[in-house]
Amino acid sequence: MSVLIELFGEGKDLTALQMSMRALVIFLSGIILVRIAGRRSFGMREPFDNVLSILLGAILARCVVGASEFGPTFTACFVLVFLHLIFGKLSYYSDGFGKIIKGEPKVLFEKGVMNKKNMSNCMISEKDMMEGIHLNGIEALDDVKVVYQERNGEMSVIKKK
Repeated sequence: MSVLIELFGEGKDLTALQMSMRALVIFLSGIILVRIAGRRSFGMREPFDNVLSILLGAILARCVVGASEFGPTFTACFVLVFLHLIFGKLSYYSDGFGKIIKGEPKVLFEKGVMNKKNMSNCMISEKDMMEGIHLNGIEALDDVKVVYQERNGEMSVIKKK
């Protein structure tokens, strides 16, 4: 037991070696948690997925610096990953649940008209929308059929035929 305390330390007074050893264990544990959570949680950048990333980072960091013990920290992270998986599955099988958790796409522009209410709710200005249109390789609104703000916050632009 004394070897473990020497390597990983106790409390908040940690040496560089002890903090490094904790970082190594937390890094490997984090990889395991990410593998359990699946590619979706870190590949897609939806608010639903970002919350998991932020919380895991914050909670695991507490363990590295000695602010929290490993067991309870890892358990809390595992619970978050499990909840993310459950909510993801429920969203897959239930559109209603998916709308609650992930939201819905919003029409920002359609049939030559800007939807100012949706633009305001999404906090997207005309210039922001034009930037999204330009990034999709379209120069003018006249060439656009519809613009959506997707559930992940990105803009989708559908060209006129």
